[in-house]
This record gives sequence, C-alpha cells and structure tokens, in this order.
Amino acid sequence: MNNTSPFDVIIVGSGAGGSAAAYGLTQAGYNVLMLEAGPRFNPATDYPLSNADWELSRFPLKPGSQGQYTFAPMQKLEPRWQHLRSKNTINGYLSNQETRIPSDAGYHHVRGLGGSTLQFTGESHRLHQDAMNMHSRFNVAADWPLSYQDLMPYYNQAEKLIGVAGDTHIVGRDYTGASLLPPHPFADTSRILQRGAAKLGLHWQANNRAALSHSYDGRPSCNYCHNCNRGCPRGDKGSADVTFIRRASLTNRLTIKTDLSVIKLENDGNQKISGVICGNHAGQRFSFSAPIIILACGAIETPRLLLNSADTHSPEGLGNESGQVGQHFMETLSWTLTGMSDAPLQTFKGLPADGICWDFNAPDSIPNIIGGCRFSSTTAEADLSGPVNYARRLVAGWGAEFKASMRQQFGQAVSVGAIGESLPNAGSFIDLDATTQDEHGLALAQIHSFLPDTELKRLEFMAQQCSNILQASGITEIVESYGSYDLFSSTHVFGTCRMGYDPLTSVTNPVGRSHRWQNLYICDASLFPSSGGGESPSLTIEALALRMASSL
Repeated sequence: MNNTSPFDVIIVGSGAGGSAAAYGLTQAGYNVLMLEAGPRFNPATDYPLSNADWELSRFPLKPGSQGQYTFAPMQKLEPRWQHLRSKNTINGYLSNQETRIPSDAGYHHVRGLGGSTLQFTGESHRLHQDAMNMHSRFNVAADWPLSYQDLMPYYNQAEKLIGVAGDTHIVGRDYTGASLLPPHPFADTSRILQRGAAKLGLHWQANNRAALSHSYDGRPSCNYCHNCNRGCPRGDKGSADVTFIRRASLTNRLTIKTDLSVIKLENDGNQKISGVICGNHAGQRFSFSAPIIILACGAIETPRLLLNSADTHSPEGLGNESGQVGQHFMETLSWTLTGMSDAPLQTFKGLPADGICWDFNAPDSIPNIIGGCRFSSTTAEADLSGPVNYARRLVAGWGAEFKASMRQQFGQAVSVGAIGESLPNAGSFIDLDATTQDEHGLALAQIHSFLPDTELKRLEFMAQQCSNILQASGITEIVESYGSYDLFSSTHVFGTCRMGYDPLTSVTNPVGRSHRWQNLYICDASLFPSSGGGESPSLTIEALALRMASSL
C-alpha cells in the first residue's frame, strides 16, 4: 500500500471486535497497529484461583483496567413494581433508595488486552434470525442492514477458531457448515433445572460455550472449576487474547501497544481521518496514522471518543452528522433467582451457564409482549462458587448453629437467570458528562438509562418464569432474587452507533464504515440495531468484525 506509516490499519480496542478484525486483516497481509487503553494480563500469573483468598474478589483488576463513566439520575421506583425489587435472606432489600441505582459493578467491563472477553462467561450465541427484523415485523428498534445468511460464514469461522462447544439444533438459527466441539456435560445445577423445565414442557439444552470440551489448537480442555468470570488461567476459555490475538500475532503483522488511550481522532476536514492522538498515564502524547482506522471500544467508549473528537469540521462530534452517536443505548435486562435444594449437591463446580432454554427467545414468543428472552443456569454468575458468599448472602445464623448450617447447605444453591430483549427508547442514551473528566482532560461518558413499562413487563415475565422453573425443579426455599428494575447491572451494552443504509438515521453503513468519513470503521456492539432476545453478543461482534475485515 502507498502509505508513509508502517501500518495499514489502526485498531482502537482489543476486545471481541478489535481482536477478530486484527485476525482477519493480518491473515490478509495487512500490517495492523492495535491500541489498547488497559494493561496486558498473563493468565498463568494474574488469575490466582489457587490462592486461599480467591473468592474475595471477582476478576482481578489491575491499575488502568477499568474505564471511568458516570450515571445521569435514574427513574423513580414505583409501588406497582415492588415485587421486582432485589433482595436476599441476609440483607433484605439490596437497595433502599427511592430511585434506580447502579449496582456495585454497574457496567461490567475490562480494559486490557482481550477486553471484556477476559472476564466473560464465554457464551457464544448466534442471533435469532427474526431478531434482525424488529422494525419491519414489530415496529420497534431498527432492522439490521444485513441478513443472517450474510453473517453465517463468519459465525462458522469464529466458532471454529475459538473452539466453541455446543449444540447446532437451536431454534431460529441455521448452522449449515458449522463445526462445533461436543457439548459439555451438565453440572448439578443444570441437571436439576432440566428436570424442572421438562415438567413445564420447556426445552433445556446444552449452551454454546467458548470453553473447550476437549484439547484443541494447543489449548487444554476445561477443568470445570466454575470460575470463568475470574479469568481462565489455563487458556481453555476462548477469550480474545488466546484466540484471535494469539493467531494474529503469529503472522508478525500485528503491533500491540497497551496502557495507551486514544484521546482524539484527527481529520483532514473532508472525508478522511488523518490520525489518532494517544496519551499514557505519565501524561505523554503520541500520534499515529494509517489509511484505515477501526474503533472497537464498545458501546459506551466508542461514542465517547467520537463525541470528544468534535472540532470545527464536526462540531457535534465526529461521525455524528445524523445526531445518532450515543443514541439508542440498549442495556442488559436481567433477572436472577436463587433457591436452596434439600438434596446434597455440588453446584459450586462445573461449567458456568452450561444449560439454556431458548423457548421464549423469538421476538413474539412472550404473550402480549414484543421482545424475547432466554433462561440459563446462573449459579456461577451469581458468584456462588465458594462459601464466603453463602455466608454473606444466603445462610443466616451465628456460632455453632451457623457452622452446622453452612456445612449442610454449601453446594445446595441453585440459580436460574434470564436475559431479555432491550428495546431502544428516548430515555436511554450516552452523552458526555460536562463536569467530570479523566486524567487526559476528556469528558467522561455519561450513561442515561430508563426502563419503560414495556421493558418491565418483559422483566416481570422473566421473573415469574424463573420462579416457575425453580418450583418445578423442587426448590421452594428462595434465598435471593435480583434484577434490572432497581439495579443497573449490565454485562452487555449495544446500539450507540447504529449501522444502517440511511445516513440520517444511522452512524455507519452495513459494513461498519462511517457514512461520512471514508476510512473510519466501527466493529463492536455499538453497531447493533437491536439487542436480540437475550443472546450474548460476543460471537456476533466477532462475525461482524470478520465480515468487515473481509470487505476491506
């Protein structure tokens, strides 16, 4: 290529989208510079699951591995939704506020080489085909400007590279040409939930997981330690660092710079991004240029960077000619219910989220509600893999009586969770906080989140169905329930740089290229026109990134 820079492409961000794009482009012979705001993690040394205090923290954060953001005031809670308040046996209601508030985690994410895939559970889902036509079929959200068939070859490619284990018989998906590893065996939680689901006429099947069911591509099989969310020290979980980034690095065409934040995109005043300005923790500034710039910072940081890159040529923010940057924010709508079984179980081990029910996943599958949901085993995601959280949240008492109760009940917690469609609304968006800045002097992203009655009715259905499944499974002692009504707690966020055909209603074209800036691309969940009915987005992000790389 005719380029004075040694790089053909700059990718900002190294999560699911950035890493998959780097893989696709380096395989095609492009020289890629990957800029990551966070640090590197060494799986062998940074995920100390063998230490005695392993349970006292979730993912082991490092300096700089969390982004900063703020929340706008949230909606007032109403008595009519009181049954959706979060609570547990030990602490009662988890929030006594009159308004909705962020949970302790708020927006779950990691800044680091591999992004949030470092801490994700590893669910690897394809979107239900009907979820890609929400506007034309149901007059909500927006249609995807591409079809499921357009993504199929890239779904196949990503699954094979990662080593996804699971089931190809999933309603609403075509798996022609797929090559999955065998599904994992059910752990105690899913065995119990499968029996309960069957009594209700529901299907409980193997969940598709980025965790190896046998050794593959030089990586070992899963040892079922139950702690995917704390980082995988063995490398059997298909996080971006041990899959896409490792493969891209083998080409010797990938240059990685960590602990370096992109603080502004510069443009030539016409149609091209001319370079990126970066800063480190010491206050030093660096600039890089390349013919192609790809943003993969996620649905909160990507719009933040574009809005902070406003100048005389783009006074409302770079790529924001339509006013759509930051709009259509979609969050994780979720519910988790935990009960105690009378049977002697070991629900603290096994593969997290190994079983799933897709029966209500289609957009029109919940009676009188548009937007689907899914149900899965969530004992690990509820952080019930060790005794400390039993004592903190589930088992009451003191002294000898308490010890006896702990010995009897540890391992008997069974959690079922639901994640549902999140539909865009005018009250949910990302903008810049005018009063709070980061170390580089840039305004932080501000999260505006609102749940209208349509979302709360779906959440109510999810909560009731979780209760039905537990009850049918023979579990009647409920010890904890929590969800999105009173606590903002999002692992998946979407939609803030929507892709589409019309420059007036979207930020990028169907490939992810900015409608105005001809060398600026986006490949993260900010592109999503709709969230899907509970599908985890990482596999779709990777498929979109591979498709974008192929188009280049």
